[in-house]
Amino acid sequence: MSERESTLQKEFSKEENLNGESSLGNSTSKVDLNNLIKRVKDEEKRSKRQNIVISAAALSAVAVFGIILTL
Repeated sequence: MSERESTLQKEFSKEENLNGESSLGNSTSKVDLNNLIKRVKDEEKRSKRQNIVISAAALSAVAVFGIILTL
């Protein structure tokens, strides 16, 4: 096993331990629905903010273009 592979294996084991999973090879992992719901809500918030920013930028561009045309 190369040095890089052993480093990756150690990092993977640490990550499993942080996630509350056993590093002994047990492949049963639990899914926390509360975490999934929170992720979905956070993603929706980010999406709404992004849509507002894009809409504001488009509206500003239209306003500036309108002002330029009236001059």
